[in-house]
Amino acid sequence: MNGREKEIYKVTLLGTAVNAVLIVLKFVAGFIGRSSAMVADAVHSLSDFVTDVIVLVFVKIAGKPRDKGHDYGHGKFETFATMIIGIILSLAGIALMVNGINLVIKSLHGHALPRPTMLALVIAVVSILSKEWLFRVTMRKGRQLNSSAVRANAWHHRSDAISSIGTLVGVAGAMFLGDRWRILDPVAAIVVSIFIIKSGYDIMKPSVDELLESSLPEADEEAIRSIVLGIPGIERVHNLRTRRIGNAIAVDLHAKMDGNITLNEAHALATAAEGAIKDTYGPDSIVTIHMEPLP
Repeated sequence: MNGREKEIYKVTLLGTAVNAVLIVLKFVAGFIGRSSAMVADAVHSLSDFVTDVIVLVFVKIAGKPRDKGHDYGHGKFETFATMIIGIILSLAGIALMVNGINLVIKSLHGHALPRPTMLALVIAVVSILSKEWLFRVTMRKGRQLNSSAVRANAWHHRSDAISSIGTLVGVAGAMFLGDRWRILDPVAAIVVSIFIIKSGYDIMKPSVDELLESSLPEADEEAIRSIVLGIPGIERVHNLRTRRIGNAIAVDLHAKMDGNITLNEAHALATAAEGAIKDTYGPDSIVTIHMEPLP
């Protein structure tokens, strides 16, 4: 296991431990504290726990070196893990929304909703503080390691914190505003579920684009052209093709240069361009440069 994998494992295991504790606390507070929003929040934390396990499994696979069957490495496994996290998050949001809608319908038909207790309120506050702290720690590490899966997991922690804020508002309103306001508990769950579904979509879309071999953003492609044209002796760049592979990028381009220079000189120019790209986008970048003579 390399240093990057170890760091990913450390921060993910931290999240797993926190989520495990919160799952127990939220389910207990939801059932004993009589809060449907807290039970839904517990389900959301359970989805966090599942995604932590997914990251642990897939990052280990993604960290394997290139082999005969995977010439470009195993980076797409990390992308696949990111997509799964987005799907799970979206499904969790849909489940929360359906549950909340059902409770609102029951309330509107005269079904008395239970009054949440102080236990649910306290656990909601604990969840907000712990998950926001976990988001900051995980996001910082995800940026340091350039890991889309870790960054996606960080946003999952943030969505759980937002979910708990909605739970806090709903529980507090149901507790202190009177019986007629107990409907705030499931209403809060519905509102929060919308944010959760949006977060899941935002996480899922980039990973789907990557798995479908989408090019890098235009700004990155322009930057790559500028980097290559910055090498003295390379006059033009065309047929640029790019894609992302996990935390690395793959670049394929044609570089035009003086047709009268030697093969060794042309190779030196291509090597310099490759090194310049890797200096900017990381040493794991896969760069292929086809050399062409100027007309």
